[in-house]
Amino acid sequence: MAGVGRYLEGHVYNRLNELVDFSEKKYRGKIFGLYFSALWCSPCCGFTPTLIDFYKKYSKEKNFEIIFISSDHDERSFDEYYRKMPWLKLDYQERRKKERISKKFKVSGIPTLLLFDGDTGNIICPDAIEQVLEEDPEGKYFPWKQD
Repeated sequence: MAGVGRYLEGHVYNRLNELVDFSEKKYRGKIFGLYFSALWCSPCCGFTPTLIDFYKKYSKEKNFEIIFISSDHDERSFDEYYRKMPWLKLDYQERRKKERISKKFKVSGIPTLLLFDGDTGNIICPDAIEQVLEEDPEGKYFPWKQD
């Protein structure tokens, strides 16, 4: 498994709860955002509606997808929070995988939104929240590649 999929090892599901196959043609060339968030986190709940709006406006045009990686304390909270989201999710049962990904990319707080080149798996933007909220809310310079 190449690209961003190698970090998730086949435990990502779509809104219909179907397993995502990152080798499918529709995922080639995409930018992926890993969105670390939780229902109990007030800043997360404040940012998520903004990210949902950004996603609905620009995901097709800008060719990107988001994967929700939950920091919720229980699956019920995860389900309640994810119900509002229009994107993919890492299976809540994959707690160890969530911890490994968080550690690998030095996620020290939430909300965090990291952008990756979906094909190579390389980080493009380590702080996309700032871009969505302040720097470029219209996505003019998306995917905000860092030098």
